[in-house]
Amino acid sequence: MQPLAEQVIVITGASSGIGRLTAVEAAQRGARVAIAARGADALEATRRDIEAQGGQVLAVPTDVADFAQVEELGRRTIERFGRIDTWVNNAAVTIYGEVTQVTPEEFRQVIDVDLMGQVHGAMVALTHMRRQEGGGTIVNVSSGLGDRAVPLQAAYCAAKHGVNGFSEALRVELEHAGVPVGVTVIKPASIDTPFFHHARTKMGVAPKPVPPVYDPTLVAEAILHAATHPVRGLPVGGASASMSLMEKLSPRLLDWQLRFAGYPTQQEDRPKTAAAPDNLFVGSTGPGSVRGGYDGRRVSLYTWLRLRPLMRQAALAAVAVAGIVTARTRRS
Repeated sequence: MQPLAEQVIVITGASSGIGRLTAVEAAQRGARVAIAARGADALEATRRDIEAQGGQVLAVPTDVADFAQVEELGRRTIERFGRIDTWVNNAAVTIYGEVTQVTPEEFRQVIDVDLMGQVHGAMVALTHMRRQEGGGTIVNVSSGLGDRAVPLQAAYCAAKHGVNGFSEALRVELEHAGVPVGVTVIKPASIDTPFFHHARTKMGVAPKPVPPVYDPTLVAEAILHAATHPVRGLPVGGASASMSLMEKLSPRLLDWQLRFAGYPTQQEDRPKTAAAPDNLFVGSTGPGSVRGGYDGRRVSLYTWLRLRPLMRQAALAAVAVAGIVTARTRRS
């Protein structure tokens, strides 16, 4: 896997939030970046940010739910930069409301963007990566909700569960065929981005991220780590890893907790009607931004250790030694 400074990276959903920050940081480290999103104004703002810092960038307005547009994104990236080393599938939308409140068209749109958009990206990436020396890496941005679903976001959770399953199947197929293309799944916890402002809601109030909320710099770091290190999956934020573990240990306990906490923790006190602007079917307007104003944590010990294997091993060894010392002390 090549250093970032020698890579060409495609990032979808790059007009705001995680995608925008990842694109800017990748360019700062020397990567040539192709960015894609539906919101043309925000995408253009991202392009200007990167070029103002001396980065090389190609901006391609793209609806990832349309396979032909994703093909065009791949074609133009090859035309401009000659290759694709890492493809980051990051674009996502959501709708808040119980299943009985969501229309089939709304549910399908979330699946088309959040799941099929990643399928389209992987298919196009593989078309080019198979032909080039050295292969490449596909990074699929899923969610902690891809391991454990919550109420009020059935469509989003279904799509992210689908991303996890699709990624596992694709990884094994590529290994079976001996294709040198890695597949990594990133599973963020709640992240401080405008994602929640852009969401459609049927709840009557504005949605908000389930606490604890983390800063998008942690996700950008994980994505760029995956671009340069072979890794199967990376939860971002200890809350994501904890929820996945609890789902394995006691799913019924989580059911009980979410019956009571799953509703208020996703609802603001201020109203927002179903007619309020959202980005479910059309791209968001305006220049876009990285953060959503939720004061995300900038440090996660869990993520820090996951991205530093030697430190993680040292920490585990220290815990083991402390356990042995404690046990001996008690016996004496």
